[in-house]
Amino acid sequence: MDFIEVNGTALRYDLTGRAERTLVLIHEMGGTLESWDLVLPALAAGRRVLRYDTRGAGLSEKIRGTLEMKTMIEDLVSLLDALGIREPVALAGTAVGAAIALAFAARFPARTKALIVTSPATEVTGERRAATLARAAAVEEGGMQAVAETSLAASYPAELRTDPARFARFRARWLGNDPASYAAISRMLASLSTDLSAIRCPALAIAATLDRLRPPETVKPIADAIQGAEYLVLKSGHFMALQTPEPVSTAFTRFLTAHDC
Repeated sequence: MDFIEVNGTALRYDLTGRAERTLVLIHEMGGTLESWDLVLPALAAGRRVLRYDTRGAGLSEKIRGTLEMKTMIEDLVSLLDALGIREPVALAGTAVGAAIALAFAARFPARTKALIVTSPATEVTGERRAATLARAAAVEEGGMQAVAETSLAASYPAELRTDPARFARFRARWLGNDPASYAAISRMLASLSTDLSAIRCPALAIAATLDRLRPPETVKPIADAIQGAEYLVLKSGHFMALQTPEPVSTAFTRFLTAHDC
């Protein structure tokens, strides 16, 4: 793992493997590059894998003030350029990480070879938007502990806590988030809008039956809006790469192999 300063911010990243094909993994809001630890061995077989802590997350530079999606996309473009990765890449992201991947693919089609999104976060409207903004305010006032129980009940439900040690590690890492950065990313999510019809690369959208934040009925329309996209439902939760790594690795590998990624 290493650190780099790009696009006016400092990012922590990890680049694994030396193959010509590159897969970029983008974690969820509140996550870090470690969110992919359990699927990395399978995904790194025969390809180079780039993971990074997005702006405001993990050990990357924290956010003060407002944030726009275009900044997150420019961070990724700048990181790829700085690392000399100019060939088209495959992108995979979870939740807000999926939103970054979708926005990147729409804006930079020539740099995107394929796309995998799990529990993707796209436009937030109505009651969901109000709840997102309320959660941002609650985190700013009371820290991550203020929303931990309600957030994790929906995203990491009891049915998936069969490995108590794994859940305990996840919870402790999640509680370590910087509240101001988490709130800024939440507000970015509340104002998100992506032209999914502009995406032209092969795409796979994966939903999870136990995801109460982004259930399958919210993911299917996203798959339908992307020309030719595949849609898959797994028995998992919002953080499926951590909660059920084996079926996630299988689904990712099958799709990437089919598209020579």
